[in-house]
Amino acid sequence: MNGPASTDAGAAGTIEARLAELGLTLPPVAAPVAAYVPAVIDGNLVHTSGQLPFQGGQLPATGKVGAEVELEEAAELASICAVNALAAVKSVIGDLDRIEQIVKVVGFVSSDPSFTAQPQVVNGASELLGRVFGDAGAHARSAVGVAVLPLDAPVEVEMTVRFR
Repeated sequence: MNGPASTDAGAAGTIEARLAELGLTLPPVAAPVAAYVPAVIDGNLVHTSGQLPFQGGQLPATGKVGAEVELEEAAELASICAVNALAAVKSVIGDLDRIEQIVKVVGFVSSDPSFTAQPQVVNGASELLGRVFGDAGAHARSAVGVAVLPLDAPVEVEMTVRFR
């Protein structure tokens, strides 16, 4: 898993083609909601800032998972966050086909106090990355329940990727 992505990931546009097969396109990088940048390169790693599930500049849902937002919807929102994080990665490396490995994913879930299924929510991001990147999408991960997220978003995802 620490090696490069499979050889079929080397063709130009392969990753974005896989996203398209899933009915997804990379959005423009979301404008930061505070004093930070969407992604930073450190050697051959890109670290993204936390990405909210913006679609067309709007949050499709707000509130706590387990109260106003159901688990299944939150998992879908986590997958949107992952796509937004990929857009942030592309903004600094230029081509998603340069990604060799998704190294780490951290998901934050704005949780009702009784909600304990944060890992299933963040699976929305992890499973999407697996479908898009295959073995190179396998990653270390944390799924953290929090009291509130910016703009009352239900979920936020950040990632670290290794690229060539």
